Amino acid sequence: MKTSSPEYDLTTAVWLKSSYSDGSGGNCVEVTTAHPGIVPVRDSKNPDGPRLVFPAAAWSAFVADLKRA
Repeated sequence: MKTSSPEYDLTTAVWLKSSYSDGSGGNCVEVTTAHPGIVPVRDSKNPDGPRLVFPAAAWSAFVADLKRA
């Protein structure tokens, strides 16, 4: 049985880099708000590489946990 994930067109997405990024090429992720209900994430060092897509609620919980740490 084959399962597939939905495809999202991210070609026109505006990607946002963390304000904590120092611009020196270190590890950083970028997110886009192009699709309601999901949060696509990519590696800022490899913008043409793979993207991960998270449900918006899961991403919000993840960020909230990071802020509490």
